[in-house]
Amino acid sequence: MLNNFFKNIVRTYRFNLSPFSKWYIKLALLLFSFAFIIVSIFYTDSLVKEIISREKALIEFYIDIYEHYSDPISNFEDISFFQEKIIPQINFPIIITDSNDVPLEPFDTYSINVETPSKFSYQQKREHFKNLIKKMKESYQPIVLVDSSNKVLQKYYFYHSNLVDKIRMMPYIAFVIFMIFSLTGYMAFSASRRNEESKVWIGMAKEAAHQLGTPLSSLLAWVEILKMKNQDPEFQEMIAEIQKDLERLNIVTTRFSKIGSKPDLTPQNIKSLIENVSDYFEKRLPNLGRKINIVREIDRDYYCDMNADLFSWVFENLFKNAAEAIEDKRGTIFITIKEKGDWIRIYVRDTGKGMSNKVKRNIFTPGFTTKKRGWGLGLSLTKKIVEDYHNGKISVRETAINRGTTFLIELPKSRKTN
Repeated sequence: MLNNFFKNIVRTYRFNLSPFSKWYIKLALLLFSFAFIIVSIFYTDSLVKEIISREKALIEFYIDIYEHYSDPISNFEDISFFQEKIIPQINFPIIITDSNDVPLEPFDTYSINVETPSKFSYQQKREHFKNLIKKMKESYQPIVLVDSSNKVLQKYYFYHSNLVDKIRMMPYIAFVIFMIFSLTGYMAFSASRRNEESKVWIGMAKEAAHQLGTPLSSLLAWVEILKMKNQDPEFQEMIAEIQKDLERLNIVTTRFSKIGSKPDLTPQNIKSLIENVSDYFEKRLPNLGRKINIVREIDRDYYCDMNADLFSWVFENLFKNAAEAIEDKRGTIFITIKEKGDWIRIYVRDTGKGMSNKVKRNIFTPGFTTKKRGWGLGLSLTKKIVEDYHNGKISVRETAINRGTTFLIELPKSRKTN
């Protein structure tokens, strides 16, 4: 009944918790972003062309006015009007040259909106104007002024205004802003989903504790009755082993009940905790039909603040995961502890089949499993216990197909020791 309860919940939520749904969202955001920037580029390009066309028309108007007011019969008031009213309307650079592209002198008189450093010498100023003309020629064809016989009198080189550059940058700025908002929204969405997922798993854990509590109490009572009914030594030994397993199951129930609540952390000897879990597992590993050794490479005692009931669950899950990954008749699980600064590093390495990159990416995802039987909760709960309840970190340090896997747990050292 309990098994079916869990399977129904996992089956209900597995699609929603699937890592692939996250990729759909990311892909949709990416495609929308590309579409947004492409449309923006085309739209701004049309605006830029319109502005450049208007600026070119303004140059032609300027040339007509300039030609008119250059007439010797023009009076001083007309020239002043031209200088004060027409020229200020032009906000882009113009350089007037002769027919051979040589800038006319004086440079300041035959150019508009061209800045040159005051410390420039005459020769430097001349080179500066030549370079500007070359740049203008690469971007736009000059407007040519000819006489009645089609002889080139002057050429008007120009470059677009700063407004054009600013408009061209707008799609990219908008894209960056859009991506920032999208990323913020996605992170908020992911956080909301993780919170919902967490509530699902916490609810499942507490329901498991509730469902297991009543039959466990009854079984423990029945064991006491059986111990009194038959005093045969062999029978008593079997009852003692059954009682150990029931007590172990009672610990599992206690662990499930603590999921979602803040556990009490006290300084614990990790070496002793690993020894206890290893001893329990070694007695039951032969039931798998394979000989698996648990090698403890721990040179001394190490202390971390932890909840022993919950953290023993971490090692049990890792040992079980390692044992199931070993498909040969013989295999080994290595446990190593090292100290680095204020952190204790625990390595759990197996000689199993290893995992692919795809499995590695999703190994801690709730509901993800590579087994035909299983709920995909073990390693996700392990991660929650290590990171959420003990301020630690857990990761797959190394893995490769047919070369085993190494998990790394990092925990802050306890400031007090027993």
